[in-house]
Amino acid sequence: MLDVGDKAPDFKLKNEEGDEVALTDFKGKTVVLYFYPKDDTPGCTKEACGFRDSEKKFKSKNAVIVGVSADGEASHVKFKEKYGLPFHLLSDPEKKMIQAYGVWKEKSMYGKKYMGIERTTLVVGPDGKIRKIFPKVKVDGHIEEVLEALNL
Repeated sequence: MLDVGDKAPDFKLKNEEGDEVALTDFKGKTVVLYFYPKDDTPGCTKEACGFRDSEKKFKSKNAVIVGVSADGEASHVKFKEKYGLPFHLLSDPEKKMIQAYGVWKEKSMYGKKYMGIERTTLVVGPDGKIRKIFPKVKVDGHIEEVLEALNL
């Protein structure tokens, strides 16, 4: 598991347009990296729309928002267009980045155990080091928590 102060694992994944995006593309900026389970599901939609609605506040703090899930590019395109999301959604179907960031976890629903993405947000500083980790994110109030963390 990653800790605050660790260098964030580099990545190179395709975004919703099929373009490769790497952590190094955001050098000099703070990166708000949020991992979410599935496009167009209630909690994930609420979280994505929350980031969308506060995007100007993040930009004013020199921060970029990047969403990551195991969904494919086509799913990301639909999700992004449906809700007017102004940031990259990265596709990690092989779960390499998801596992490198330690968010692929055993989950439980209705007594059944399965593997999935634990909703997690990381704030990566301009130096590439992890500044804050929000594990097991509860969507309500989360955007405000992340904005507050950018003030530290």
